[in-house]
Amino acid sequence: MTPVDPKRQPRNTAGMALESKVPEMTPAELVRAVETGREIAVLDVRAPFRLEGGRIDIVPDDRFFNIKGSELLAMEDPAAAGLDAARPVAVVCGLGNDSRRIAAWLNERGYSASSVRGGMVAWMDMAVRRTLKPPPELDVLLQMDRVGKGALGYLMVSDGEAMVIDPPRHPLAYLEAIDDLGATLVAVADTHAHADYISGGPALATAHEVPYLLHPADAVYPFDGTPGKVRFEELEDGQVLRVGRAEVTVLHTPGHTEGHCCFRVGTAFALTGDFVFVGSVGRPDLGGKAAPWTKVLWQSLQRARATWPAGMMVYPAHYAAAEERNADHTVGAPFGPLPSRNEPLAIKDEKAFTDWVMSRVGEAPDAYRRIKAINLGLEKVTEPEAEELDAGKNQCALG
Repeated sequence: MTPVDPKRQPRNTAGMALESKVPEMTPAELVRAVETGREIAVLDVRAPFRLEGGRIDIVPDDRFFNIKGSELLAMEDPAAAGLDAARPVAVVCGLGNDSRRIAAWLNERGYSASSVRGGMVAWMDMAVRRTLKPPPELDVLLQMDRVGKGALGYLMVSDGEAMVIDPPRHPLAYLEAIDDLGATLVAVADTHAHADYISGGPALATAHEVPYLLHPADAVYPFDGTPGKVRFEELEDGQVLRVGRAEVTVLHTPGHTEGHCCFRVGTAFALTGDFVFVGSVGRPDLGGKAAPWTKVLWQSLQRARATWPAGMMVYPAHYAAAEERNADHTVGAPFGPLPSRNEPLAIKDEKAFTDWVMSRVGEAPDAYRRIKAINLGLEKVTEPEAEELDAGKNQCALG
């Protein structure tokens, strides 16, 4: 039998034409659609086990569907999968290729389907720009919401100078914001050496020839004491950083990590990293030292309770649920009333706090040790590996 030349096989040009015309939406457009009340469904056409690494969870469960693309295409009627032709549907896959084919197939059958551009990789990278009320010392304060990760970074601008805090490995959204504001990047900082995502801080600082700021106690791999290899300028407790006319005070708040720092602007707000969240506090067990770090975390919380103004806004680096959002979708709350919705922060006895923490610590995700090593420059990572390591919601809060 003469083998068939694959270049001469007939092509389904009609199907390709349909795919080329299928509507697409970016991850950010999907977020805006949901947040403005559009009753859109999400159809994830990846194999079900892929959901373990993260999924689009901004729609109610009754509007989220997961069925492998090949299984869906074998159906005569998409309604058999539970889809409602009267409701628009956003189709997502890994990279945004299979989703276009499935969306075209649905549209042929009377549905209003769009493909999520870039798939789950783009979903995990995406950061939504949210505006916070700046104090007089700042002209702009932005919360950069990485919805797929439940992670938050920040951009503050004063007199044309910009400082970035806790950026992801792809900080394009931050750079676009800086350009839109006509500002100049002058510093990049991490509140701590992250374990749940690969930081873009060192590379961003190097590319723009500005300081990368980190506390020296976090420039060490906590599991064996190996010194990190990233270049950084040391943060210290009480240090004042200047961004334009603003003074940003560094507060050393160890417990989640040994070198964890918060960044406070006057009495207006503190960027609290993984120290204090809206609904909990940072896990002290991700460095393999749960008992000693719990004691240190308690001491840091005691100092905060004694010195932080009640009206000061807490803006954390993570959130665990939609309930932590405000009406405008930002995440943050005044420090004083926070214990009413933050159980560990309300505990006033050290033993009770320790017992509470120890009843909730557990195994850290396997990826966290490697992510920590990558962030310290002790390991290299390929782009596909980085995508896999960065996938999924953070697990940095106690709860």
